[in-house]
Amino acid sequence: MIKIIMKQPNYKKIYTDMIKMNFPDKLEVCAYILDKTKITSMDIITIQEKLFGIQNNFTEQSSKRFRSYDKSTILTILDYQKEHRINNSELARHFKLSRNTVSKWKKLFV
Repeated sequence: MIKIIMKQPNYKKIYTDMIKMNFPDKLEVCAYILDKTKITSMDIITIQEKLFGIQNNFTEQSSKRFRSYDKSTILTILDYQKEHRINNSELARHFKLSRNTVSKWKKLFV
């Protein structure tokens, strides 16, 4: 039996290199995230928003297809909802998620 171990990409190195090559002026803005020992999915989303800003509708729809969230990020998003006392629709809009996704996460983790 062969076990396949999936490793997470080294996002710290990927984004550091990308910022140095393409966005040297934004290095200071993203430095506090890149200095962390472990970069979470929320950190990646934050960096992408800082680098690329608001995307057009077509780009946003195609990038949603490839998003994945780990358990800690999901719990962080659900904690955000509790802290700010917002409903599922507002949370989904804020993080650009589906309302069904938020409902599913709440059933699984809350």
